[in-house]
Amino acid sequence: MGSDGDGGGNAGEWDGAEGDAEEATPDCMPGFCDRGNYDVFVYPTVTAEDLVSFRPVGPSIGNEPAGFAVVGLPTNVYASASEQTMTGELLGHDVAVRFVPVAFEFDYGDGTTSTSASGGAPWRTSGAPQFSPTETGHTYRQRGVHTVTATVVFDATVDWGHGWRPVTGSVRAHSGAHVVEVLEARTALVDRSCAESPGGPGC
Repeated sequence: MGSDGDGGGNAGEWDGAEGDAEEATPDCMPGFCDRGNYDVFVYPTVTAEDLVSFRPVGPSIGNEPAGFAVVGLPTNVYASASEQTMTGELLGHDVAVRFVPVAFEFDYGDGTTSTSASGGAPWRTSGAPQFSPTETGHTYRQRGVHTVTATVVFDATVDWGHGWRPVTGSVRAHSGAHVVEVLEARTALVDRSCAESPGGPGC
């Protein structure tokens, strides 16, 4: 009988321990109970192809002498584009998209192309004399009329409201067509100017 009584007492103590363990189980981890809930934003991976609805303005283009070139002499071709920021919706979120020009691609219309980190500048702006070679210029070898174009390459970043994030790939924007007429220049030695001797050689 005594043995049964002791067994009963031990059983009662075990049941009590289980009850205490259940009551002591917290609803949250200690130290995190008063921190509330947080919204975690997962940045989508954005590629240049995703920016189809965000189109930066293409570059302006010009050349010197304006609209003309001389066979065998450098013509200065230049283009300009600026940083652009646009807002809109992307992948279901409101975003800002920023385009920064990083390179310029020139097609001179005679089968020749070039790429430059800058778009170049007019001779006067750069302080160079007329018909000086430039990084973005070109020398035509034959007469003719050529259509010159420029393409600006943009690096893009997006801001979902949490800072700028890079976009995979580059975005290109094209200029309009710029026509250049290539002419030949011929010189002749004369003993007097043509104004003085209209019938002289070369006049």
